Amino acid sequence: MMTDQVNKPDALIEAGRWLLAQGTTFKLGVVALDSLPPADRIEIAFAGRSNVGKSSLINAVTGTKGLARTSNTPGRTQELNFFMLAPNRNDGAAWLVDLPGYGYARESKAKIAAWNDLLNDYLRGRPNLRRVFVMVDARHGLKPNDLAMLSDLDVAAVSYQIILTKIDKLKKGALEKVVDETQNALLKRPAAHPEIIATSSEKGDGIALVRAAIASLVDLTELGYKA
Repeated sequence: MMTDQVNKPDALIEAGRWLLAQGTTFKLGVVALDSLPPADRIEIAFAGRSNVGKSSLINAVTGTKGLARTSNTPGRTQELNFFMLAPNRNDGAAWLVDLPGYGYARESKAKIAAWNDLLNDYLRGRPNLRRVFVMVDARHGLKPNDLAMLSDLDVAAVSYQIILTKIDKLKKGALEKVVDETQNALLKRPAAHPEIIATSSEKGDGIALVRAAIASLVDLTELGYKA
């Protein structure tokens, strides 16, 4: 939880900048529930359709080029990848978890079903999971498989927040429309966070806001942060 010192927007932006400047390190990839690390610290997960720009956004937010593997081939992320945020402070501030992309993969139906089972079991059974950032391509808006993911999160009572990606690819004036449409789709969803963050990993738009959102979930005082 945050202190009063960093509740103001400008202060939260600075807190997010400071937190992500502490570094992020890849620790492990998980393909089965019994391989999950102990649930002894906050977890923040990143989800999205295949090829939505999830890995690029993680790299931009952490400021670590190549931390999350990027690929033009949809379905490249095939496991739950755990990254430790601020690994040298208080044994790590939080887990950042890169979830497998959903909606497309050049694999067998059996393997896709196994990934989906792992993902669903993780989302429903991880008590320290504080928020899932759901990436949505701003050019396409919410698709049926996105809505299915949001419904799963609502049922699991896991807080989630929409991050629009690739806004630099939109035509002029289109962003406001997609934000409005997305907000309307979230109105009756109980686990949805009301704030939508519009981003461009390529241009850097919105990255500071994602960092601030992460910082709002972490107890910075335990890490030695002074506003």
